[in-house]
Amino acid sequence: MLLPELAEKIVKEVQKLIGEDIIVVNTEGHIIASTDPVRVGTFHEGALLASQKKRKRIITEEDQLKLEGVKAGINFPIFFQNDVIGVIGITGEPKKVTPFGEIILKMTELLISENYYAEQFDWHTRAVESFVMDWVQAKEWDETFQNRAKLLSIDIEVKRAVVIIEFLGLNSPLSRDSWSSIFNRFKQNTKEVVARSGNERMVLLINCSNGSSRASIEKRLMQFFNFLTNNFEIIAVAGVGQAAEPHDIRISYRQAERSLKIKKATGNITFDEDLTLEMIFEEISPKTKSDFISRTIGPLLKEVDLLETLNELFKQNHSLKNTSNKLHIHINTLHYRLKKAEELTQLSPNNIHDLLTMYLAFLFLDEQTKINK
Repeated sequence: MLLPELAEKIVKEVQKLIGEDIIVVNTEGHIIASTDPVRVGTFHEGALLASQKKRKRIITEEDQLKLEGVKAGINFPIFFQNDVIGVIGITGEPKKVTPFGEIILKMTELLISENYYAEQFDWHTRAVESFVMDWVQAKEWDETFQNRAKLLSIDIEVKRAVVIIEFLGLNSPLSRDSWSSIFNRFKQNTKEVVARSGNERMVLLINCSNGSSRASIEKRLMQFFNFLTNNFEIIAVAGVGQAAEPHDIRISYRQAERSLKIKKATGNITFDEDLTLEMIFEEISPKTKSDFISRTIGPLLKEVDLLETLNELFKQNHSLKNTSNKLHIHINTLHYRLKKAEELTQLSPNNIHDLLTMYLAFLFLDEQTKINK
């Protein structure tokens, strides 16, 4: 079916090539788009005949007296997948406008074909995105879920690892062509699933039934990141969950989310299997983290020098010499700052329990700072 919105687009594009009036008519003979707005909605008997007989029809000045709603010109039936879906007409002296006819018709059919495949791409993209989001959250597979998988030609019975990729610093939404090019970098079949997740994320469900190694996944992602940078100037990061059985794919998804959150600021690929302390962060509520910061290093939050000093101490693995060198301060100044921090917090950097407590507080603080940026 030829919708008015597409018909209007056709009229605008065709008008760029020829200065004559253009009409687009549906198969019932009603004009649905025209360079002359007055004609929209009126009946065009010539176009109806062209549609019914499936061949072009020249409208002469004599025809204007015999056929309803026509003007001199030429009408071409528009074919799509071997069916007539409408008619495009050019108003003017037939001998003058006929030479443009075939070009105009081909251009029109090309626009319709492009629009059709664009709509198919959009439908499939939305359908896969919705399905994947349901899959990574579902505990049970009902009949509807399994039928959706079949409709989308997705094999839900293979072991997979979830990868979440996030694009950093996008200034505007990616176009359909960009997404199409991005998807084509991954072979889409029943064993490999690629889906959008909003405009700044995509989710890969990598087939691990053949034992895909960490090295192969990492190599593939790095190649993809280079493609994004070279073609779209996009910087991307990724979190990779561990391989999971089909019914446990939600576990791999949560692992990928957790991994992405940990390393997002570094521009790296993070595998869940590498996480240690970070594993527990997601289990702790923001309120508990905030309370922990207040109870431990709260008195230091307004002491910029002390915060910087302790933070550097952790970076330097508690090496006083390296910390003082990095901060460009005398070792005695460092001792003074650490002593002052201990007096304010009642936590000693020389006590393993206190040191761990302060370190966790700094990790939570760093996480809060990134979230609030």
